[in-house]
Amino acid sequence: MQTTKTTATASAKSRTITNPVLKDEVIFLETSRESNGYHTLVEVTLAAGGENPLHYHEDFSEEFTCLEGELSIQVGNEIIRLQPGESATASAYSKHRFFNQSKHSCRFQCRIAPGCPGFEQTLQIMYGLARDGQTNAQGAPKSIYALGYTVMISGTYMTGWMAILQPMLHWFGRQALKKGIAAELQRRYLTIW
Repeated sequence: MQTTKTTATASAKSRTITNPVLKDEVIFLETSRESNGYHTLVEVTLAAGGENPLHYHEDFSEEFTCLEGELSIQVGNEIIRLQPGESATASAYSKHRFFNQSKHSCRFQCRIAPGCPGFEQTLQIMYGLARDGQTNAQGAPKSIYALGYTVMISGTYMTGWMAILQPMLHWFGRQALKKGIAAELQRRYLTIW
């Protein structure tokens, strides 16, 4: 029995990425490939005060389930405060964000349906760049090519004034593919498929 627990712990560690800049952690529970495209399932530990900007996805929905602490979700103009065991869904095209208003970290699962390999890769690349000191204080890649590539493959669309930047970032993402920068990012940071 001890061998099984040790193997499970080792497996979870090999599927865990951390962001030293944002103080967040993501565990890949099931990738798109493992679920035959059905979903991407991750567990996130979000630092106190952690958040992401308002955005939307065209090709998938996100279901957030609070596991520990309190997680706040904004969907449209509505703010939903989730306690352990509670869930909220941001359907495709709905503007949303998540954030932690508490003074303690919170833990939640995020299920993306259908699965999105580009989203999975974006997390790994951005967290890897953060570990290597290649992001700014907000966790965004310092390289415009890396930023463009991750925005392009993530399936994420910005809102408000930031939406103006989306076409330019996609252009830099395509340049990253042409210049071999994307292949290098994949080689360096992708370990979970």
